[in-house]
Amino acid sequence: MAIKLENVGIAVEDLEATIAFFTDLGLTVLGRDTVSGEWTDTAVGLDGNHAKIAMLQTPDGNGRLELFEYIHPEAIPTTPTVPNEIGMHRVAFSVDDIDEALAIAARHGCHPLRGVATYEDIYKLSYIRGPSGIIVMLAEELRKS
Repeated sequence: MAIKLENVGIAVEDLEATIAFFTDLGLTVLGRDTVSGEWTDTAVGLDGNHAKIAMLQTPDGNGRLELFEYIHPEAIPTTPTVPNEIGMHRVAFSVDDIDEALAIAARHGCHPLRGVATYEDIYKLSYIRGPSGIIVMLAEELRKS
């Protein structure tokens, strides 16, 4: 059986703000829609499912995020996750310039959980708190091939 990662889905509080954050980091919007009906109730397992969605893609075409903002039922706010919680943890991106990426994130009010670390002279990396509390890891490869 062949398998391939299609996308990572993230429920967000403010779809437009989250799209702006990720597009400023370099992702592009592939499409947008509003979905509802029996098929979404069945696929998602949630009666009355009605959401605004957007599919974003990384510049290399290999990574996709599906962002969705619930219209119905009402979205349930949660406490933002912390790095050692069980469950969906973070979304990670390689960047050419971590300082530039952090400056872009800061313009959206998104900042590192602690700072920028260097892993064995291979990567500079940082976890930031993105829109809707999403943890986003940014990593710059130091040994460019």
